[in-house]
Amino acid sequence: MPVTAVAPHAFEVISPVDDQSYVTRPYATATEVEAAMAAAEAAQKTWRRTPLDARVAVVRAWLVEMEKRSGDLADTLSRSMGRPRWQADEMPRLKLVGEIAMREAAEVLADAAYPTDPGIRRYVRREPLGVTLSICPWNYPTAMMSMLVTEPLIAGNVVILKHSPQTPLTAEIAAEAFAAAGGPAGVFQALHLSHPAAEALIGSNRLGAVRFIGSVGGGRRVHAAAAGTHTHVHLELGGKDPTYLRPDADLTDAIPLLTEGCFSNAGQSCCSVERIYVHKDIAARFIEAFTADAANWTLGHPLDGKPMIGPVVRAVAAEQINAQVAQALAMGARRTHAANRFGAAELGRAYVEPEVLASCTADMPIMRDELFGPVACIQTVSSDEEAVALMNDSEYGLTASVWSADIAEAEAIASDLEAGTVFVNRCDHADLYLPWGGVKASGIGRANARTGVLEATQAKSFHVRRRLG
Repeated sequence: MPVTAVAPHAFEVISPVDDQSYVTRPYATATEVEAAMAAAEAAQKTWRRTPLDARVAVVRAWLVEMEKRSGDLADTLSRSMGRPRWQADEMPRLKLVGEIAMREAAEVLADAAYPTDPGIRRYVRREPLGVTLSICPWNYPTAMMSMLVTEPLIAGNVVILKHSPQTPLTAEIAAEAFAAAGGPAGVFQALHLSHPAAEALIGSNRLGAVRFIGSVGGGRRVHAAAAGTHTHVHLELGGKDPTYLRPDADLTDAIPLLTEGCFSNAGQSCCSVERIYVHKDIAARFIEAFTADAANWTLGHPLDGKPMIGPVVRAVAAEQINAQVAQALAMGARRTHAANRFGAAELGRAYVEPEVLASCTADMPIMRDELFGPVACIQTVSSDEEAVALMNDSEYGLTASVWSADIAEAEAIASDLEAGTVFVNRCDHADLYLPWGGVKASGIGRANARTGVLEATQAKSFHVRRRLG
């Protein structure tokens, strides 16, 4: 059926850096969406039959062209979402995921033999899902295209990319790079889609798959839009990721990694550490040392010097984060450092002070609701069992981590945690060699490495009877 929806005409990006208009773009019209879909459907027929080596060559050429544009990609990232410019080059991650997928694809996509009978051969072939709508978030706008563009293309799908309306220039640069790489027409397209237009496209029953990375609320809208269709839905959603430090944890090693897990990207990562559970035996020592290390996380203008963090993505997000902190303080949380150390209010409306809050409790919303800001929340526990119960007491389940000198015991605890990825003596890390995704409200499906290519396909069974009679 044709794709139609009532949609707003245009959108404006307000830069969190200075609260000024950065760029304005028109949303795709219904006619443009239909044309893109028709081009994708036509291209899918050819691309799925294109030999793997040829598909890999196109993707590799695209990555080369993207590398040429790494400066532009980093510039627009900083302007659009506020990350310090010196931290804004995401091309290494995009390239590494691409290289892993290209290396693994031949084995993953090879025909798999099954038991045979006399005169009968059985095997399974992985085939692409079809036209894929990939919806990309603003927090890692270049890196996330590894899961949303690279893996589906290698697996034989064509891709229509809808980027966040906060980071539209990233999508435009990616599409221009694909054309410069000599990519076939219709195989990769970028569209600025409004929410109604995207939901109409998902509900049209013309997609083979939709891949979404974003908020739980957005994921639920995607899932609802696909209801009643035959579209494969892949969701990588939010988190409220916990960590637990046992009495024997090496604090010298753990604390720098934990402050990074809490504050990097201004806490705007789906796997940021948002809940810290510390055994009572080491709590006082941990809080003192953690607070001291957190002081190294400076706040400043992302284009001037080298601050550790810049603004959060929008002024309204800053207001929400500050409100959550104020509520926690009112409920008994304790700020372990001086307030307003970096003059966030003077820097701009989207700037949020990095915070360390001790004496947090499970009844506080700041320990239950996704924060997505530079705030470390610490709660003291009395046992491993209490820590595990609190860590699992969440609607989310993306990552979780345990810190201990007893690796066997830490792994046993990790096995009881409800999360898609568990770490021992590490946190806030997307291991690009392992499948990535969450459980519960944190998502459906996995990306990265072998699994990323595999889940961009479906199994087709072959039963070949060699002789008749």
